Amino acid sequence: MPDATDLRIAVNRLSRTLRTQTADSSVTDAQFSALARLHRDGAMTLADLSRQDGVTPPSMTKTVAVLLERGFVSKCEHGDDRRKVLIGATPAGAAFVEETRRRRDDWLTPRLDSLTADERTTLADATGILRRLAQQ
Repeated sequence: MPDATDLRIAVNRLSRTLRTQTADSSVTDAQFSALARLHRDGAMTLADLSRQDGVTPPSMTKTVAVLLERGFVSKCEHGDDRRKVLIGATPAGAAFVEETRRRRDDWLTPRLDSLTADERTTLADATGILRRLAQQ
């Protein structure tokens, strides 16, 4: 059975390395996370975005302000409630997410290709297990 500390360290190191593979190093992890969620899930209110990203609304307000300034997100009226505002990824924001994902995949793919068939099978199995752990 893997030691929790060893697993945590390995996952953190891989995650940290992948996060350096970005289309723009001035975009923070929090900004990319919010932008990627909007790109994947579509426009939502600030309250929904902060809840889904697990941060406070004031923190998300700051994050969204930077993304607005950079042209990565835009605001529009909520269709059902004119008091609410929806935040969504712009085409520039979507392109940034896609380029960052491409760079991360480009970094990871040759490393995966260097593994043996058995290692790739083990890693494929572990991917599902790690996904389940993250959802708990």
